[in-house]
Amino acid sequence: MEQAMVRSTLDEILVRLRVTQQELETEIERLLKDRRERFHYSLRRGKVIFERNVRRLQRQQRTGLWSYLRKAPIAHILSSPIIYSLIGPLFLLDIWISIYQHICFRIYGIPLVNRSEHIVIDRHRLPYLNAIESLNCVYCGYGNGLIAYTREVIARTEQYWCPIKHAQRRLDAHERTLMFVDYGDLEGWRKNFKKIRHDWSDTTGDKNQD
Repeated sequence: MEQAMVRSTLDEILVRLRVTQQELETEIERLLKDRRERFHYSLRRGKVIFERNVRRLQRQQRTGLWSYLRKAPIAHILSSPIIYSLIGPLFLLDIWISIYQHICFRIYGIPLVNRSEHIVIDRHRLPYLNAIESLNCVYCGYGNGLIAYTREVIARTEQYWCPIKHAQRRLDAHERTLMFVDYGDLEGWRKNFKKIRHDWSDTTGDKNQD
């Protein structure tokens, strides 16, 4: 009885959380629209378009490559090959995690994670960034977006195969763990496992979405 009440309370919290998330997304979109107007740019088919005069002014403020390199700390220059050496492992991860979800998720009936919703590369279009700064922004946008994309793929895998909470608190656990069965709750596991496994009500889009 007590477990049923706890579960009911948790379900209510999850519903409120999803409603709050939708409200947050709406507010973020409103703020982004205000910022686009404030900084004089628009989005057309995912491409950033600055007003011509603003673009020209920002280009004039761009730091030249030689000046940028001359002022850069020597430690930054020497460590840059190590930083960019990660592109190989990241690229392989990108390929393999995409192959994995396109094969396994289709078999299991799990909605595919939309890669483009996580990997966003647009900061290199800022006119006031020089070539090196633009390259850095592309690299960071790709790397962080890829990890977010990978995390969601693995989170959906965990929900399907092992929706059980850990006994110890984990730092920054993904939000899907909220619906997982409590550690040691055998009755809850037997009763709710299949329900949790197939609960994809929070996902959007087609199962065959890229």
